Amino acid sequence: MNNVLIGQSDFKQIRESNAYYVDKSLFVEDIMKCPYLVILLTRPRRFGKTINLSLLHHFFEKTDQDKSSLFDGLAIQQSDIYSEHFSKYPVIFLTFKDIKQSNWNDCLEDMKLVISQLFESFDYLLDSDCLTELQANDFKNIKNRTASNVIYGNALKFLSKFLYQYHQQRVVILVDEYDTPIHSGYQYHYYDEIVSFIRNLLSGGLKDNNYLHKGVITGALRVAKESIFTGLNNLGVFTLFEHEFNQCFGFTLDEIRMILTDFGLLSNFDNVLKWYDGYNFGDQKILNPWSVMNYVSNKKKTFKPYWLNTSSMEMLEQITLGKPEAKKKSLRQELTELIQGGYIQKNINENIIMQDIYNRNLDVIWSFLLHSGYLKSIAYIDSEFENIHKLSIPNMEVKIAYRNLVTKWFAETVNTDDLNLMLQALTNGDIALFEKKLKIICLEIMSYHDFAGSPEKVYHALVLGMLVWLSNDYVIRSNRESGYGRYDIIFMPKDKTKQGIIIEFKTIEENDVVEDVINDALKQIETKCYDVELKAAHIHNILKLAIGFSDKSVYLKQGTFENTPGA
Repeated sequence: MNNVLIGQSDFKQIRESNAYYVDKSLFVEDIMKCPYLVILLTRPRRFGKTINLSLLHHFFEKTDQDKSSLFDGLAIQQSDIYSEHFSKYPVIFLTFKDIKQSNWNDCLEDMKLVISQLFESFDYLLDSDCLTELQANDFKNIKNRTASNVIYGNALKFLSKFLYQYHQQRVVILVDEYDTPIHSGYQYHYYDEIVSFIRNLLSGGLKDNNYLHKGVITGALRVAKESIFTGLNNLGVFTLFEHEFNQCFGFTLDEIRMILTDFGLLSNFDNVLKWYDGYNFGDQKILNPWSVMNYVSNKKKTFKPYWLNTSSMEMLEQITLGKPEAKKKSLRQELTELIQGGYIQKNINENIIMQDIYNRNLDVIWSFLLHSGYLKSIAYIDSEFENIHKLSIPNMEVKIAYRNLVTKWFAETVNTDDLNLMLQALTNGDIALFEKKLKIICLEIMSYHDFAGSPEKVYHALVLGMLVWLSNDYVIRSNRESGYGRYDIIFMPKDKTKQGIIIEFKTIEENDVVEDVINDALKQIETKCYDVELKAAHIHNILKLAIGFSDKSVYLKQGTFENTPGA
């Protein structure tokens, strides 16, 4: 079954097409054994949330059609849960994953359309005698999209009651990607309206509903302080930190070995990990399933960022680099550290407050990036009052996302032709041209309103640019210990015959003597032995530069070369 259906999230379609399927059927058992009546599961996009809800839909759904063949050979057939719960319940399945309208009226129409289509799938209720005249009128109005907003807000509550009256069995309610319209609502300024609508809809179906057997909700984030789940004391929340459900979304290492073996690609195991590994759900290492399946089904077996190509990078751009208020010194510094392969320590919130993201609350930004799959937690630091995690970029695929953001920011801020010429001059040892282009670029950056009067931010901007443009040929590190101190930036060539570079940046204050500051910077490189790291890598051709910033002026001085291969 090496036929892969990319983008197909209907469990029934996949199984009937004899397509490749990684067995996640024990998700049903985990759901039924979970003590909570309503379960909220948060995972990054494209990690299998929709197909898993579709699995639940086709497992639980009480129907005249025999669906047992869909589960032939799957692990759930060996569980007692199969005989007890298979095909026993009416199922209400709603997905909001495609509701991303740019205004409230269109969003509301989209919501009504989704609910209308849901009711249409239960048309048989109208042909029965289980509905009162008033209930039948509400049903028809919802289906025909003529009901009031209040009636639509109670749609799940009404439908679960109607289904119970017909089947004499409590219902299973599944809601996929509940937070997708909320993101659009905040982005396009109809946040209060969509939150109110979804709160009424979900509360009606999931709060104090005597006709509910089990409810499962998925989303990318646990959205807090929106009162969406107010009063749901029967709600169990399972984020990516929990051990429960930690193998249900994404692929485990054992599953990756099985997949690569099935496709004859096991020899590429290490590269698959490099590109698509890096996620930790509870205590389980997880790989990105969307990217892995795109890779194995690609005829050329090309490693590239499949996951990043599935949706707009707009939100990530806005949060990290897009608007002026996002370009804070600490954010730039920490992005630099992350792109270099380092880590940052942050207090992580499991509840995401949308307003805090867009107001640039930095703790919430890092929490958002972690829960959305753009960062991973490599360690938890026990703290009495805070939830401290060490965070890093999970894999090559996501690293490319950050590099693309920096590239886009530079394209909007400076002349990239000048930047390329400057970096070529630096690596070729043409210091005169490097200095000339550096001064031009610094003037451009310093005139950009977000950086005016802040030489330190110019430094971090330059480091980010250098990391992106030169990282194919150099290992670039900044603010690391070497010798007896912390250098500003080192370029370690991957080709050991090329020249290594050490740069020390200095801010020149109003009363400073420029020459003294620059000379002190060069002396610092020597006395603190910043070249130790390069020499340990057998690189002895080393360029040493001191660069000073004073308002919009830039001063540069070159130190001595060392060309002692036998040293």
